[in-house]
Amino acid sequence: MGKTVLILGGGVGGLVAANKLRSWLAGEHEVTLVDRQASFAFAPSFLWVMTGSRTAQKISRPLARLERRGIEVVRGEVESIEPFSRGVIVDGRSLEADYLVIALGAELAPELVPGLSQAGHDLYSLEGALSLREALSHFAGGRLVLLTAAPGYKCPAAPYEAAMLIEHECRRRGVRGQTEIELYSAEPAPMGVAGPEVSESVVRMLGEKGIRYHPGQQIQTVEAGRRLRFAGGLEAAFDLLAYVPPHRAPEVVREAGLTDESGWISVDRHTLQTRFPDVWALGDVVSIPLKLGKPLPRAGVFAHREAEVVARNIRRAISGKGRQAAFDGRGQCFIEAGSGKAGLGHGSFYAEPLPEVRLHRPARRWHLAKVFYEKEWLGRWL
Repeated sequence: MGKTVLILGGGVGGLVAANKLRSWLAGEHEVTLVDRQASFAFAPSFLWVMTGSRTAQKISRPLARLERRGIEVVRGEVESIEPFSRGVIVDGRSLEADYLVIALGAELAPELVPGLSQAGHDLYSLEGALSLREALSHFAGGRLVLLTAAPGYKCPAAPYEAAMLIEHECRRRGVRGQTEIELYSAEPAPMGVAGPEVSESVVRMLGEKGIRYHPGQQIQTVEAGRRLRFAGGLEAAFDLLAYVPPHRAPEVVREAGLTDESGWISVDRHTLQTRFPDVWALGDVVSIPLKLGKPLPRAGVFAHREAEVVARNIRRAISGKGRQAAFDGRGQCFIEAGSGKAGLGHGSFYAEPLPEVRLHRPARRWHLAKVFYEKEWLGRWL
C-alpha cells in the first residue's frame, strides 16, 4: 500500500528532501510539497541582487516545475499542524501524511524593533534586496549603516558579506570617499560559533576595507530622523540603513506545540527526528545545541545536508532499503568580500569541545566557486 510523505516548506531543505524522496521511492508512494509562494528564490544570491549583478528572475524558479518530476505541489498557507496525527490544514484543505517533514524556515520579524522596517532595507528578503539596490543606485554619499537586530540569525556571514559588497559598490560608483560605512552587531563577534580565529579574520577583513565594526550593540528602537538607539544609551545616525531582522519560528509551528524553551523545534541532532512519531524537522526552524552552548548556525548548507539524511531515513522506513543515515554537523560557506573575491569557511561544527572550522582568505577562485554553486544548485533541484 502506498505511503504519503508531506513536506512543509519549499526552501532549500524542502526541495532537496522532495527531490531525493521522489527519485528513491516507487511510484505508488506520494511525495507532496507545500509552500505559500509560487516560486523559489535562491537566498544566497540576494546579496548579488542587492549590488545589481543579479535580477530576481535570474535566481528564481517556479515550484510548479517539480510536478514534472512527479512531486505534487500544493500552494497555500499552512494554517495548522497536528503533530500526533500528522494532519495539516492548508488554506482550509486537510492533508494527512504517513511521514511529515517540517521545513518551514525562520520567520522574519522586523516589527519586533519599533521603526525598523519603516527606516531601512531588509537584507534577508528578496524585496529588501531589490529596494536596497534601488537605494544604492541613488546613494551619493553619507553615513551607511548595517545592523543585526538580534544575536541569532540564519546565514551568519551574510551581514558581513553585505558590508564588504556595499563597500566595493561604493568604490565602483565613485562615492566611497564621501561614505562612512559602519556595522553594528548584536552579537559579540562575527560568526562566533566558528571560533575566535574565524571571528578575528572577519574583523580584519572589515578593517582592511575601512568598515567600522561595533559588536555587542543591541538595537532598541529606530527613531524618526534616521537615528538608531541601542541598549546602554548609544545612539547612531544614518543616511541609509540595511538590517538583518529578528528571527522566530513561524506562528503555526509555535501554536502546534512543536517548539521548546529555545523557541524552536528540538530534534535529534543526528536523525532530525522530533519527539513525535514519523515527524522530522530540518533547516532554520530547528535548534540544535552544541557543546559550547550555542546552537548550530542556521544556514542553507546545513538544511541541504539535513534534508538528505531525513530523505534517506524515510526511504528506509518505507522500503527497507539503504542504511540508517546520520547528520554529522559538517558544512561550509562562502564569504563574499567584494572585488570579485570570496573567502571559504568549512569544518565540523559537531566537533568537541569546540567546532573545528577553517577560513580560507578571500580569493577569486572561491568567488567563482560560489557562482558555479548557484548555477549548479538551481539547475539540479529545480
